[in-house]
Amino acid sequence: MSRIGYAPGTLDLFHVGHLNLLRNARAHCDILIAGVVSDEIALRAKGVLPVIPVADRLEILRCVKFVDAACPHTADDILAVWRELQFNVLFKGDDRQGTMKGDRLERDLATVGVEMRYFPYTTTVSSTLLRRILQPHQVP
Repeated sequence: MSRIGYAPGTLDLFHVGHLNLLRNARAHCDILIAGVVSDEIALRAKGVLPVIPVADRLEILRCVKFVDAACPHTADDILAVWRELQFNVLFKGDDRQGTMKGDRLERDLATVGVEMRYFPYTTTVSSTLLRRILQPHQVP
């Protein structure tokens, strides 16, 4: 039986932290699916629209050698995503571990036998940090 991994994220402004997560994830599964969070879900979750449109983020992920498939993540309910993709393990950065969101995700996935695996979060770069750096300075 193949071990199917799922790595969901906004994956905006693709950077080495995203690459680290995908590389680590690929080492722990036979098939890796990258779930690219839709613009609408990203806006609800983070309060900002991604800089890179979802279609472009999908294309970028489809070209990463560690990723076997990239699909839009359009459901707020992780179990709805699981019913569609039937993954065995979900990968996240360890910045999510021990948080309310992370704990809820673990509980929900445990009901269907999905393992959660956390990898070290790359603290030197994030899409939020890049967005801040790239925003034009506004003159009062």
